[in-house]
Amino acid sequence: KDVNEYTLSTGFDVSTASFVDSFSVSGTDPYGLAFNTDGTKMFVLGSVGDNVNEYTLSTGFDVSTASFVDGFSVSGQEVDAYGLAFNTDGTKMFVLGSAGDDVNEYTLSTGFDVSTASFVDSFSVSGQEITPIGLAFNNDGTKMFVTGFAGKDVNEYTLSTGFDVSTASFVDSFDVSGQDSVPAGVAFNTDGTKMFVVGRQGD
Repeated sequence: KDVNEYTLSTGFDVSTASFVDSFSVSGTDPYGLAFNTDGTKMFVLGSVGDNVNEYTLSTGFDVSTASFVDGFSVSGQEVDAYGLAFNTDGTKMFVLGSAGDDVNEYTLSTGFDVSTASFVDSFSVSGQEITPIGLAFNNDGTKMFVTGFAGKDVNEYTLSTGFDVSTASFVDSFDVSGQDSVPAGVAFNTDGTKMFVVGRQGD
């Protein structure tokens, strides 16, 4: 129930990672994690309470400087929330859940301020994954990626309008069961040439 921080001496090369510090989020059951661009805001999605919890970091990307700000309930849309993502300027927020098997889209009238969030629409991923956990987008929101326990794969979708889930359609999937049979989180580097999957089997 914490956010663990690591440094990588070579960017995006996990073989060079070393542990730095951790920040407790014990008030929830954390599954989803996101940051704003400069790391001065951190967001943790908890499946207990089904809240997106917002924290400020006085030093960007340094979790030891984090403090709680506010929480936003997504229980009206999802009671088993796991995956969390934002668009670049924080005016769109996305929550993935395994109860509804869908990606829920919210608008934020003030970027990266969850107190200003309101529900817009949802997109079902049940045709590909019945236990979706991890969620990610490319930079312009024209690609969306979902991973989950049932399919043990990363599912790719295209969005004809960036960050508008109502325009999403399934493309393809990539099996990760050879590395972890319980894939939970997925993330990419900036240009999408590196993909990272965290799993509950291999830890």
